[in-house]
Amino acid sequence: MGWNTLDDMDLNGKVVLTRVDINVPVENGEVTDATRIERIKPTVTDILAAGGKPVMLAHFGRPKGEYVPEMSLRVTVPTLEKVLGHAVTFIERPDREAIDAAPAGSVILIENTRFSAMETDNDPKMAGFLASLGDIYCNDAFSAAHRAHASTEGVAKLLPNCAGRLMAEELGALEKALGAPQRPVVAVVGGAKVSTKLDLLGNLISKVDAIVIGGGMANTFLAAQGVNVGKSLCEHDLADTARDIMAKAEAAGCTLLLPSDVVVAAEFKAGAANETVAADACPADKMILDAGPKSVGQIKALFETAKTVIWNGPLGAFEIEPFHTATFAAAKAAADLTKAGKLITVAGGGDTVAALNQADAADDFTYISTAGGAFLEWMEGKTLPGVAALGG
Repeated sequence: MGWNTLDDMDLNGKVVLTRVDINVPVENGEVTDATRIERIKPTVTDILAAGGKPVMLAHFGRPKGEYVPEMSLRVTVPTLEKVLGHAVTFIERPDREAIDAAPAGSVILIENTRFSAMETDNDPKMAGFLASLGDIYCNDAFSAAHRAHASTEGVAKLLPNCAGRLMAEELGALEKALGAPQRPVVAVVGGAKVSTKLDLLGNLISKVDAIVIGGGMANTFLAAQGVNVGKSLCEHDLADTARDIMAKAEAAGCTLLLPSDVVVAAEFKAGAANETVAADACPADKMILDAGPKSVGQIKALFETAKTVIWNGPLGAFEIEPFHTATFAAAKAAADLTKAGKLITVAGGGDTVAALNQADAADDFTYISTAGGAFLEWMEGKTLPGVAALGG
């Protein structure tokens, strides 16, 4: 795919600048979810095993170029040490002497790169400074690869570089899902608004065999067909855009599956009184909050015929019961087919991962991307600066 992995590099005795994503949730000074830290362990461990000295570069929060004590990466050190099973040296003001002074076999963490405005500006001076700290650059942060920052793109152009284990895993999974997939390919695209998924839909139409459209954005497509969606969330001003997408899909031979029945309620709250009606029979005083059982049956049938499923976005208001039903049922169906070896399933995006976890389906998916924006931009067919900079 045009980039090196750790296996292609001679790491022995080398300082390996390693861009990681450890932007983890913290409460009361403690990391509450170590998932992202756990995902970087293979890269750090393999660098050490090859005789290299990993020096981790990472951001934390959005300090906007200023020192914000609450956004210091120092808070992650205890969890890093626990997960890695290795002491971690924290360096607040990095320089090459301090890094070289650390004994061989050390693991080093440098302070939040975003404490300097030069990071997000991709300032050549900062990229040059970072390059002066190491011998080899390894990017293991796919989730930050859509950002052209000094630590993700700038420095990659100044040092011999490679993809870390997680980066290579992400890119390999995505290539299997959309680059050279097993067909038929079904994409599940949900979420609240069509306006946030226009680029995604435009790219997928020419690359997949069918698209399941769910969530609030399905209401916009229904309305574009002349269906009264009552008080539902709907972007009526995008009716022409929705019709254009439907026409392009038809021309490309891509099936668009919209809900055939829906769950409606008069109010958006947990346990609200609800009923299931045909998609074109939403009462004027109610709103669509989930896909109905007939729609779920059609989605399951589509999954049965597929070889690959890519998932981004829920089918309904999954955060509140009982409007999680369609998302959870479809997720379990995809997970069961994957477990049986009949389907390759790749999912990403914050809401999607949360929904799959709540549905107890995530563990059986082929691959769950830790990335949000980068996953979406990759699915949109956009070039990710942090990936493009690798290998050249």
